[in-house]
Parts: sequence; structure tokens; C-alpha cells
Amino acid sequence: MLWQSQSPDGFTLVDLDRTIITKWEALDDVQPMIILEEMINVEHILRKDPRVIEQCGILGIPPEDMHKVYCDPWTITSDERYGTKIRAQQGLLYYRPHIDDSQYAFPLDFFPIFDVNKQELIDIEIPPVRRPLSTAKPNNYHVPDIERESGYRQDLKPIHITQPEGVSFTVENRVIKWQNWSIHVGFNYREGIVLNNITFFDKFEGKHRPLFYRLSLAEMVVPYGNPEHPHHRKHAFDIGEYGAGYMTNSLALGCDCKGAIHYMDAHFPTQSGQIRTIKNAICIHEEDAGILFKHTDFRDDSTIVTRARKLIISHIFTAANYEYCVYWVFLQDGTIQLDIKLTGILNTASHTPGSDTYGYGNEVYTGVNAHNHQHLFCLRIDPNLDGPDNTVFQVDATKSKLPVGSEHNKYGNAFYANKTKYATAAEAQADYEGSSSRTWDIANENKLNKNSHKPVAYKLVSREVSPFLPQEGGLAWRRAGFARHTIHVTKYQDDQLYPAGRHVPQTSGTPSRGLPEWIAQNPAENIANTDIVVWHTFGVTHFPTPEDFPIMPAEPISLLLRPRNFFERNPCMDVRPSYAITPSEVLAGKAACKCTPSDGSAQV
Repeated sequence: MLWQSQSPDGFTLVDLDRTIITKWEALDDVQPMIILEEMINVEHILRKDPRVIEQCGILGIPPEDMHKVYCDPWTITSDERYGTKIRAQQGLLYYRPHIDDSQYAFPLDFFPIFDVNKQELIDIEIPPVRRPLSTAKPNNYHVPDIERESGYRQDLKPIHITQPEGVSFTVENRVIKWQNWSIHVGFNYREGIVLNNITFFDKFEGKHRPLFYRLSLAEMVVPYGNPEHPHHRKHAFDIGEYGAGYMTNSLALGCDCKGAIHYMDAHFPTQSGQIRTIKNAICIHEEDAGILFKHTDFRDDSTIVTRARKLIISHIFTAANYEYCVYWVFLQDGTIQLDIKLTGILNTASHTPGSDTYGYGNEVYTGVNAHNHQHLFCLRIDPNLDGPDNTVFQVDATKSKLPVGSEHNKYGNAFYANKTKYATAAEAQADYEGSSSRTWDIANENKLNKNSHKPVAYKLVSREVSPFLPQEGGLAWRRAGFARHTIHVTKYQDDQLYPAGRHVPQTSGTPSRGLPEWIAQNPAENIANTDIVVWHTFGVTHFPTPEDFPIMPAEPISLLLRPRNFFERNPCMDVRPSYAITPSEVLAGKAACKCTPSDGSAQV
């Protein structure tokens, strides 16, 4: 068994079975991930610092109220004054008048800089024009305030979800088996859920067919769009800097998850060498998924309707103010769906009420400026479609080039799927194109579908793809090289797991790390019909509004990996219908076959 450790000085690989160090690599000019203990310490120390107390006093917060001052510590991203030799954090400060108030309604206008190793304040950044502390009424989301102000809605009736015979999946040694699927569920401090060895049992071929060796959310970046100092430093890499696994919530039945739930715990080492356990870190359950397929023949009223079910593997992590709800969804037709819900609280900044935001943000509440920002995620896809040698094709819906009136396009209605094969890593740096409904086929050219005679493939369908808005050459653009394009494809390498590089905090982006670095090293490297990794960046651009405050309604993002030319026919024809009657049964006056919703058994 191998175990790896990272520190500011080096990277170590240890063989636990033989109790020896197998690799030690000296590291320079990098910082490891931020951990929970470091972030908690910052708040307590800053509250006692005389310079912080002085600045709070200028804003009208007396020394005896310093326990009401809160700090969200962010890595300083990159600052030429400190480089990477100092482990620095920038403090985003807020005031909470009452313990149940939301501090994000009372942001402060100055920014302490903190040396984590020395546990001391090293600078305070003060704006040239001070912004007073808001005196507005607290804008809260907790129960007492809502009940006091207007009360909760009383017209919702209960919905009960029951599975009296238990769930339809099994879990053994972290392997889930459900509806022809077999999935190994892993979890680590950085990516959170990692899915391995994903296969689907194909009844036509009579065997489990490999689909994906590994799927994970490998990185994300949240660049903010306000150029005012020091907000240019706000572009959080929540996975690479803090760790989605480290920040994962302990989930509660009936709230985060509903139904018959199977939970998995997560375990991490702490700074002191102890073990921290997150109970119920992963939620696994089934849900009704609406109609799987249906058809009614208008000629004779013959009908078939089959309801679908889906398996969901999920976790939720909290990155200071934001929550990210991650749902891996497996469908009966062989589709894998990734859903992400964004919720939590906007990152807020101090604002003089009624003054101009210059378009870079919006005053969502009195004295509260919420800056424009993006949430861009990078999905790492390690395909294994009927074997490790795969190829990526760009697919664009394209009008025929033949003119109207020509022999083969007389009426001008011809169009087709134009496929472009990616042969090298340099070629495979592509962007989404909505006008052509662009998708990408991950295919095995060595195996053809017996009916279509096309390579077996899975199609990446992802349309919530916001272009990376920071300008070329800027700090965020340099650091988040993976976000410059929607798609990258590289040849598989054991040590290429993280698209922004292994060590993200305080990097300057010069030189570029991660995907741009790997591709630049060998831009002509062959990526066709070989062992590849597909990197897909997707997400949303958020222009905040008052409806997003004081807490944000969940905003969904979704993408699909769908079988294309993979199966001989619809792979879920063996799912029992909810209602079915054939033309001959209609003619004979027979009753339809029905399934009771509770147990799925057929009744006549």
C-alpha cells in the first residue's frame, strides 16, 4: 500500500507494507492545500490584533464587540509582494450584530494579510475612500426572523417517499451494483467523490462492458469580475486550494437526502495526526425519474408507458459562503448525468449605499455589493469504452454545402453531423459552439456497432458552458489555464490528475501549470486510438440580484454522458412497463397490463 504526503518542502511517497520511502521530491516555489485548522486560527488571532481593532473602531465597532467580527480566510491567490515563500491568507471581514444574524449583510471595507506559519498579521489593505459599516436592518435567513416577519407558507402538504421492500441496489466493498451498472465509489480529500471501474452489463453481448475507468470533478475556479484592488485576487480554486473532500458536509436524512438512503463516511488525517471522520459524507439512493419511454398509437389506442428510476451518488461541500451540491446520476438507459446545484450565500463586499457599482456588481441589499463572478468546473473523464484505446470526435450539426436546387439537396433541407477527429493534443483544445449544438463523441474505433457500422461511443452533451471571461495575460487567466477552453484531450499519464497542477495555492501562473504545461511539452502527441483523458470545463456566469440574497435559491447545472452506437438497441426494453396494451389486446377487449407504483409488480 502506497501513501503520499505533501509539505511546503517536499513530496513523499511511502510504501506502508515495506515501511520505506520509495520517492522523495524536493519542492520549491509551491504551497500545499489550505486545511481547516489553518482557517479557524486566523479569525481568533485577527480579533485580538490591535491594528484590526483600530480599523474596526474607525468603522464604529467598539473593542468590546470584536467577538462579533468574523473572517473568511482566503488564500491570497498570488501576490508579487509575498510570492510563495510566505504562506499567506487574505481576510474577508464581516460584522455580525447578533449571533443569529448573517454577517454577509455587514461586510467590512479593509483586508488583513496573514502569515499562516508565523500566525501573525503582516499587512492591512485599506481602501483610499472608506465605506462605512452598514446600519441597515439585518437581512437574515434563519427561522426566528422568518417567523417573526411573515411566517412560513402553510399550504404545502407532506410528500412521503417509501420503499417498503428496501432499495434495488447492493453495496459491497464500496462497489455499487444497480440495474446493470457496477460502480466503485471512492472519496478523497481533494476531489471528493471519485467513481472508478464503471461498467454496464449488456444483455445483447452477455457481458459487463467497461465504460469509464475514472470520473471526478478535478478542479474549479471562481473568478470575480471587479477590478478594484484587492478584489482582483478573488478567484478561488475551491478544489485545488481547499479540497472538496475536506469541506464536505455530514448529510442529514430527510433534509439533504430523502428516501431509503445508504450512507458512506469519509476519513481524513488532521494537522495533529489524528483522524477526522465526516459521518454520512456520501449519500446513495434511488428516485423516480419520470417517463423512461412512452408511445400511444392513434390508430388503435395501443399504448406502452414505462417509468424510469435513477440512482444518485452525491455529496455537498461548503466553501466558506457557497455550497456546492454534487450529484452523480445513473440512468437505466446507460446514461451518466452530472448535476451540480449552486446555493449558499453570495460573497459580499462593502458598498456605499446607492453609489455606482460600474457594472461589476450589484447592490443586492443596502450597503452590500455582490460582484459578478463565474463558477467553472473541470470534469476529468478517463474513458475505457470497450478498452483503453479511445478517440474523441467533435460533432457539429451542419447544413449541407450542396445548394438549393442541386440534385442531392433540391429543397435545401439537408443537414448532417459533421465529425472532426482530434489527432493531437494541440488540436484538441476546443470551445463550445451553441449555433451547431456541438457535442463530443468519445469512441472506440476498434469496435463497430453491428447495426449502424459506426464506432461504439459515449457522447458528451454539455450546454451550460460559459466562456472564461478574465482577459488573456491577466492573473486569473494565467493561473486557471484549464478554463481557457471547453475541451482538452491528453494522453494518459499517471501523475496528471489535476488540471491546474498538483500545487495550486499562491501560484502566479508563470510558468503555466497543469493542462497548458502538459500540452506545451508535447503539442504533437498522438491522442487518437490510445489511452486518453478528456478534460471538460463547464459552468455558469453569475450576475447577482437581490433575489439571490440573503441566501441563494439553488441554481442547477447539468451535463450528460450518453451511449451512442454503443448498444444494439434500446438497452432498457427489459424494464417492466407501468401500463401496456397491444393492438391485438385492444381488439380482443382485454385489460391492460398495469404496474402498481409501490412495488412495480404487474397486474391484469
